[in-house]
Amino acid sequence: MTDRNYTLSNVRPWGGDAVDIVIDDRKIAAIHPAGQSAAAGIDGDGLVALPGFINTHSHVDKSWWGKPWVPYSYSERPTVEGWIANERAQRDKYGIPNASSSATVLRQFIRNGTTATRTHIDVDLGVGLRGLECVQAARAEVGDAIQVETVAFPQDGVLRRPGVMKLLDEAAAAGVDKIGGLDPGTIDGDVEKVLDGLFDIAVNRNVGLDLHLHEFGSLGVYEFRQVMRRTIDAGLQGKVTISHGFVLGTLPAKVQEEIVEKLAEAGVSWTTVAMGGTAPLPWQQMQTHGVPLGLGADGIRDLWSPFGDGDMLRVAHQFARLHGLRHDDKLVAAVDLATRRGGHFVGRDMHDLTVGARADIVLVDAENVPDALVRCPPRRLVISGGRVVARDGDVLV
Repeated sequence: MTDRNYTLSNVRPWGGDAVDIVIDDRKIAAIHPAGQSAAAGIDGDGLVALPGFINTHSHVDKSWWGKPWVPYSYSERPTVEGWIANERAQRDKYGIPNASSSATVLRQFIRNGTTATRTHIDVDLGVGLRGLECVQAARAEVGDAIQVETVAFPQDGVLRRPGVMKLLDEAAAAGVDKIGGLDPGTIDGDVEKVLDGLFDIAVNRNVGLDLHLHEFGSLGVYEFRQVMRRTIDAGLQGKVTISHGFVLGTLPAKVQEEIVEKLAEAGVSWTTVAMGGTAPLPWQQMQTHGVPLGLGADGIRDLWSPFGDGDMLRVAHQFARLHGLRHDDKLVAAVDLATRRGGHFVGRDMHDLTVGARADIVLVDAENVPDALVRCPPRRLVISGGRVVARDGDVLV
């Protein structure tokens, strides 16, 4: 047995019959009924096995996870503009961003069974590309224990901060996977000009786009339509994501159907953090039409909120509660969103407990998947790329 070539015996994929999983060179090489593999390895004790969780929307550059508690100090009636200003006024005091904190967040993800994440990283006139450098250093520190896809994110706007568009282009040239955007109608006051600039960078630098869109009413719908049209015109199908998009759940069924169909035509994916108090998404329609939908943990203990621990099983639990899911098949579907269906967002054609897939495996002590979702038990074992990276809450990288 080596650290990437062994048999994980007596585990129950998705709560089914017990099997032995043969791991060879980072991948799942074979799956046999339990007891038929003679090779040395790890005894899974009959635990439920799930694919590694994928956090499709995070902000690992903003957090002080693992440091002393900092009381929330902003308004009880916050606005996006106010949060942005508050963060910029206080972040230097807390050393944000820094590589050590970002690495601590990544280890927290690993502890909770996340083996891949897409993280948005602030790019603005105050920090320049320093946040990107910190996340790159943190990623190097934990190695391949977690795959990290990066998005250069203009949290403070683009047009209203001359020079930020250039910084986004520099970030794209420096190797980020995607560039982001934020509410172009209210933050910058010019939907068309912002999107024109962002899409130009995406085409010229061959990167994707992941856009935070929070706006409601007709403006929110207009932005969706502009993004979908530009995606088709630019030939960026499969490379553009809308994050949050809260207005979708508030729209009449006919308008929802129209937008979901257009998302599918444009190849635009969607991520949600299942925020409490927001309207449920037409998630089953999205799946029926082939629109990729991923779950994310968003920020974790930062200047925006004291909440969050990066546990994607808890996010799946929150998604299930928000959408009124109770039947077993729907509870399994929520976990599926947090695992298998997240593969699209980190460039994986296959992410499951199947032969040929990367050996990202999480073991939990549960009767079945619905039981795991409802109780969110600790992760007993986390395997990433065939290597054991966490055991009983202890991160080994």
